[in-house]
Amino acid sequence: MTTNIKPGYVNLLENGQLHKKVKQAKRHLTECNLCPHDCSVNRIEQLGFCRAADRAIVASYGPHFGEEAPLVGKNGSGTIFFGYCNMRCVFCQNCELSFGGEGEVISNEELAQIMLVIQNRYNCHNINLVTPTHFVPNILEALYIAAQKGLKLPLVYNCGGYEKIETLRILEGVIDIYMPDFKYLSVERGRKYSGVKDYPQKVKIALKEMDRQVGGLKIDERGIAFRGLLIRHLVMPGGLEDTKNVLKFIKQELSSDCMVNLMDQYYPANKAFEYEEISKALSRHVYREAYFFAKNLGLRLTDD
Repeated sequence: MTTNIKPGYVNLLENGQLHKKVKQAKRHLTECNLCPHDCSVNRIEQLGFCRAADRAIVASYGPHFGEEAPLVGKNGSGTIFFGYCNMRCVFCQNCELSFGGEGEVISNEELAQIMLVIQNRYNCHNINLVTPTHFVPNILEALYIAAQKGLKLPLVYNCGGYEKIETLRILEGVIDIYMPDFKYLSVERGRKYSGVKDYPQKVKIALKEMDRQVGGLKIDERGIAFRGLLIRHLVMPGGLEDTKNVLKFIKQELSSDCMVNLMDQYYPANKAFEYEEISKALSRHVYREAYFFAKNLGLRLTDD
C-alpha cells in the first residue's frame, strides 16, 4: 500500500465541497440535532443533553502511544480529547471530561492550530478526535482552516457509537478512519449503564454507514492505517452473551476486513460501584472465552 494518499478532506477542499460541509454542520449550533438525542436547542443560549455550548472544549492533545498499533506507529496517534459526551456511561474512565466537561474553551482557529501542531511539531500519524460528535461543526471549520495551511494527516473519528446517520453523511469524505465503540446489543444494558434508551438500534445503523463510507481497515507498508473501520468493544463483567451478539453482528453485517479491538481493560470507575454486577474487575476467564469466540468467527483482531 502506498503512503502517498491524500486524506478525503484535502480532496473536498480542492473541489470546494469542504466549505459546504462546514456551513451544513454549523446550522446545528442554533438547532442542534447532531446526535440521536435530537435536543433541537440553540447552543448559543441553551444546553442540551451533552451540556456542550457552541465552542469546543479541549482537555488535552498530543501524541498518544496507548492507542491501537495501526494508529500509533513510531510517532504516536495525535489525539485531541474533547470535553463532554452524548452518553452517560456509569463506568466511564474519563468522567471528568465526559460528565464534567473538563478542559479549555477554544476558538475554531485555535483548534486548527492544534491540528497543525500535531502534524508539524509532533509528527503524529493521524489526528485522533476523541469524543467528537457534539463538536462536529467546530471540528469541520477548524479542519477547513488547517487544510488551507497544509494539514494532510488522516482523520480518526473516535466515538462512542451513538451517532446519527445524517451527521455521518455530513462527514462522508471528511473522515478517513472511523473508530467507534460498539458497547452493547442489549437495550437494557444501554439504558442502564449508558443512559441511552436506543443504543443498539442507533449503533447498528451507524456502523453500517461508516462501513459503507470507508470499508475495512487499510494499512500501508509502514503498518499505519490510513482509511477504514476499526471497532472497539469492551468486554464487561456479566456481559459475555451480549459480547458474543456484538461480535456476531460485526461478522455477519460488516466488511470482513474491518478490524476489531476486543478490549480487556474494564475496571469499575465513576459510578460502577453502584451496580453490583459491574462493580468488579473483568475475569480473565470471561475475556478468554470472548477472545476465542471472536477468533472462531474469523474476525480480524488487532493482535493478529
